[in-house]
Amino acid sequence: MDAETLTKSAVLILLGPPGAGKGTQARMLQDKFGLVQLSTGDLLRAAVAAGTEAGKKAKTVMEAGELVSDDIVLAILKDRLAEPDTYKGVILDGFPRTTAQAEALDDLLDKTGQSINAAISLEVDDAAMVTRISGRYTCANCGEGYHDDYKQPAINGICDKCGGTEMKRRADDNAETVGTRLAAYHAQTAPLIDYYDRKGALRRVDAMGSIDTIAIDLGKIAKEAST
Repeated sequence: MDAETLTKSAVLILLGPPGAGKGTQARMLQDKFGLVQLSTGDLLRAAVAAGTEAGKKAKTVMEAGELVSDDIVLAILKDRLAEPDTYKGVILDGFPRTTAQAEALDDLLDKTGQSINAAISLEVDDAAMVTRISGRYTCANCGEGYHDDYKQPAINGICDKCGGTEMKRRADDNAETVGTRLAAYHAQTAPLIDYYDRKGALRRVDAMGSIDTIAIDLGKIAKEAST
């Protein structure tokens, strides 16, 4: 699919609990508009592998079993935003997670003449999310995804894609753990949503619909944000 062209570069943030579809939607925005998805984990791994100054600091911290500081993450993000492929725009997935990180990100972008065009909150129903996440499983051979209620293989126990017969579930994809993760997300992210709401950058999208419908809504926001 040929990428559409946005009027100008956009910086988008995707907010949403585990299982809300942030990764899927970020990839679809990337394919449609030529935006670059930037997740904290991928940024750290790439910086460490490249041996950048910030990457070396991150490697030392991670090898010590400690959390990488906001300053290091921001330094890595600054380096990444200077690369040419980000000039069409970026989607931040997994960062910021706190108001302090959001404020630091604003300072970083301000120095480069950029700003957050839209912080998009993928709105979900917690009870439905517990069902959605706790019921999912994948083919151990090819990774094709299935669900107890929404998507079972045509022949029980046999993968539609590769014919594999071994299925697996993530250990933390159970109702109790999912409920705990959702509660933690809401507690942590509520201030962040308020922060972007006060700045006029918050956009809310119903994330309980179909993947294609959500993608259409996000596409409209991306276009609006780039004008």
